[in-house]
Formats: sequence, structure tokens, C-alpha cells
Amino acid sequence: MTEDQITYLVFGIVLFLALVFDLGLLSKREGIVSIKKALYQTLFWVGLAFLFFGFLWWYEGHQMALEYMSAYLMEWSLSIDNIFVFILIFTFFNIHPSHYARALIIGILMAIVFRIIFITVGIVLVDKFEWILYLFGAFLVYTGIKIFTVRQEDEFDPEHNPVYKLLNRFVPIIHEDISGQLVIKRNGKRFYTNMFVVIVVLATTDIVFALDSIPAVFAISQERLVIYTSNIFAVLGLRSLFFLLRGAVNKFAHLQQGIAIVLIFIGLKMLAEIFAVELPVYVSLIVIVICLAGSILYSTQVSKKPLTKENKI
Repeated sequence: MTEDQITYLVFGIVLFLALVFDLGLLSKREGIVSIKKALYQTLFWVGLAFLFFGFLWWYEGHQMALEYMSAYLMEWSLSIDNIFVFILIFTFFNIHPSHYARALIIGILMAIVFRIIFITVGIVLVDKFEWILYLFGAFLVYTGIKIFTVRQEDEFDPEHNPVYKLLNRFVPIIHEDISGQLVIKRNGKRFYTNMFVVIVVLATTDIVFALDSIPAVFAISQERLVIYTSNIFAVLGLRSLFFLLRGAVNKFAHLQQGIAIVLIFIGLKMLAEIFAVELPVYVSLIVIVICLAGSILYSTQVSKKPLTKENKI
């Protein structure tokens, strides 16, 4: 076996055991997930991602390990920014909080399948047409500028979501959350519930998010191992992160600007390669950490200001 094959094998074994532990032992099919439990699960997935970083450093070398960490942090931060959209989806379809966990489990597992397909197609295209990387770079600069000025939640409207409109047109739907069921029978006819709609919308909405994140990962590294593992680790940690942050998303109001700056930087870095200008991977990692940490710190400080003023009155 080659070194990469052994690394994939280790990743697969760790991922399988982690899923069994997280979904089988730490998670219940139904029930409201407490902040404490969500914190433990978030630490579990983040810790696992960092342990894999250590394994890559030891087995594959520091270059691949740093590329992986840069890509993972990029994906993880985009996950935080997408949580508000997930909240909008659950709220619009009036899903009971006790059913959130089940919807997220199924939706995220579907999203991973879609991402693997997208990444595989991307790798094939890049292998055949290397100039596509420069299109990715230009797209990231455009996306970064757009994200900096327009909030995603302001653009996202579940009622006008094309997938939702398509389901309404071709699928018999009862617009209710009926005990978390996906399908019910009434008068001998099969109907799909809002729970089914939410799972489909969650999975397909992640495809839209992937249009930003996957080119960003390609801009950081073209190593297949890095692209696959960073995406999967970040997406699998999204469920616990949702429950941890869903009540405090407003405290990360300026994270979007930090992400936008990172996307613009990565896009420009990729375009600079046209002129044979290449930056070391650790520079990308430092920029990502500074922008994300700085935007989170600034967001938390700004979110405290209204409360401080109220206390003074």
C-alpha cells in the first residue's frame, strides 16, 4: 500500500468509529440537544480533526498537514456562517426543536455524499484543465466581495427556494411537522411532511454553500487527501456546532466579513500564480487564523455594547 492509501485507511477507520460513537452513543434519535452536550460533541469533532492534523504531520509531512489545517479552518468557519440559514429553514417550516437533531443527521449525511461527488468532479476537471484553477481564483475574489457587502441570511428566502418550489409542484406535501415523521398516509394516500422537505432543503442548500467552500479548498491545496478529509471533518461537526451556537449566532455578526477577506486573499493568491508568485502554505494559515479570530473577537465585543448601554440607563 502507498502512503496515501494508508492515510485514507486510517481516516476511514477513525471516521467510522467516530460516527458510531457520536451518532450511536452521544446522540438520540429525538430530543432537544442541550448546550452542554453540544459543547462536548463539538469538542469531540474538533479534537478529532486536530488529531488527524497531528497524524498527517507525523506521517505525510508538515506541508500536507498545514494545507489540511488551513482547509479545515476555512470549511469550519463557513459552517458557522451557514448556521443562521439553517435556523431560518427550521423556523420557516415550523419544525419542533426535538426533531432538529434527526433532520440534521440525515441532511448532513446527504450533504457529504453530494460534496464527495462535487469534489470528485472538480478534481477530474482540474486534472484535465488546469486553467480552471484561475477561474476558481476569480470566482473566490468575486464571492468574497459579495459576501462582505451582503449577508447570506438577507438573500436566503425559504419560501422562494427553487428546491422547495419544485417539491411543492411534483410531490404531495402536508405542510406540517407530524411527530417528526417523513411520510404519512391519509385516506389511503401517501403524503410527505415538512420534516421530509427540511431534510431535502438542508442537503441541497449545502450544495450552494459548497460552491464557495470547495473552490476555496482547491485554492489552498490540490491534494485529494486534503480536500476530502477537510470537507468531511468540517461538515460532520456542523450538527453539534448548530446546537452550540444557534442561540448566539448574533454574536458572530461580523464573522462573515472575516470569511470574505479570507476568500479574497485566497482568490488573489491563486491568481498570483499566473505570474509565478507563490506564497508558502503557512502564510495562508496565518491569514486565515488572524481574519477568523479577529472577526469573531470583534463580533463578540460589538454584541456586548447594546447590553452595556442598557445597563447604564
